Amino acid sequence: MRHQKGRTRVTYCLGMLLNDGLVMAADTRTNAGVDNVATFRKLRVWERPGERVIVLLSAGNLAITQSVVALLEDSVRLEEGDEIAPASHGRLMTVPGLTAAARAVGEAVRAVHHRDAAALREQGNDFICSFLLAGQVRGGPMRLFMIYAAGNYIEAGEDTPFFQIGETKYGKPILDRVISHETPLAEAAKCALVSFDSTMRSNLSVGPPLDLLIYRRDSLGSAVRRRLRADDPYLLTLRDQWGEGVRRLFHDLPDLPFAEDLLPGAPG
Repeated sequence: MRHQKGRTRVTYCLGMLLNDGLVMAADTRTNAGVDNVATFRKLRVWERPGERVIVLLSAGNLAITQSVVALLEDSVRLEEGDEIAPASHGRLMTVPGLTAAARAVGEAVRAVHHRDAAALREQGNDFICSFLLAGQVRGGPMRLFMIYAAGNYIEAGEDTPFFQIGETKYGKPILDRVISHETPLAEAAKCALVSFDSTMRSNLSVGPPLDLLIYRRDSLGSAVRRRLRADDPYLLTLRDQWGEGVRRLFHDLPDLPFAEDLLPGAPG
């Protein structure tokens, strides 16, 4: 990634669309160089119990993503005050469904691009941001979208039950092997944390605290939300047992049948 003026986020965010609900997770580490590390929240929730739950995860240049979220927050405040929110700001609390919410986020991304992209280019910076949007509006299906820097988006489905943004490569192998649309919520949340642990172990720019949200389909407000810090007992136990289990499984794998002379005790 090209160096950005201000903070950049080599972050990791994960969203899962499962038969039973949603699992959404994000780290909080933000970098402006190796000696300038801070913590910023990347998971945001807008909800009206019994009516809607909307979750947004963000990755990219911090100034850009915060500007997008600020537009969305302004829209929510205007709606709650019975004022008309500008179309470019989105209307998360009155949209009829998650597809309209994805369009609203895309509109906010394009509004920030229109305002800031030229100035960024003058400074030699790209317009870098991406988002995961998920949730449910009463009467509609639960959905998960990935939204790009152009404001366009794609949607998850049964054949693609999870999306990642940011530093995705280290945490993807465990997801590919474990997660399907039918994976139970508790198992999926556990797999998500293993995926984050693998990423944090390989890339120091991703780090705790981790924000985790678990939403059960049609509950419309009873999401489980946890922040797991570096010293969280469960996170430490998961890390130790996963590492030990991987090493044990590796040693139990059959030896190479075509390299017997390399095995311990083989004749010299």
